[in-house]
Amino acid sequence: MKDFWEKRYNEPDYAYGKEPNVFFKQQLNTLTPGKILLPAEGEGRNAVYAAQMGWEVYAYDFSTNAYKKACALAKEKNVEIKYQIASLSEVDYKKNFFDAIALIYVHFPDIVRTQNHQKLSGFLKKGGAVILEAFSSNHLHYQKLNPNVGGPKLLTQLYTKEKLCEDFHGFQLLNPIEEEITLEEGNYHRGTTKVMRMRALK
Repeated sequence: MKDFWEKRYNEPDYAYGKEPNVFFKQQLNTLTPGKILLPAEGEGRNAVYAAQMGWEVYAYDFSTNAYKKACALAKEKNVEIKYQIASLSEVDYKKNFFDAIALIYVHFPDIVRTQNHQKLSGFLKKGGAVILEAFSSNHLHYQKLNPNVGGPKLLTQLYTKEKLCEDFHGFQLLNPIEEEITLEEGNYHRGTTKVMRMRALK
């Protein structure tokens, strides 16, 4: 899997574009800037936007090529981000440290999904926000019609409202909903599909 992402992020273009995810942008703009974590951040489009909005940004991804392109984008936009080359098992942030965590197309397989979401939740302050957009369990139908929409090909890596409610038990789930949207993000998120969108408060 690491080789797959290194190859994708080694392409000249930004795989998912340089602009932030629409839902992430909408939700972030309703919050007071503080410290934010972006796991599996890829080429930095959301991290850089958050930095432009005055957030202190922390991010990580296991791809070296993603890191290089994120740093280049931050330099292009004249902002600073704290970006690590690492996986979730390797990061060691302080407990109750972040004001927000954004999970934008971060797809954990079911076998580790709950554990990973709970680990990330531990880094979040009481009252902190989780912003999440990810492909829903109904995504596979759309993917068969249009492979260009991208995303995981396994049902065990896709999300439902029930999975999110289980993983973020005890949170105030403000809007865990499934929506049909049309993605226009770079070369690899293009077309109509169904996603889960959620903002939750710890």
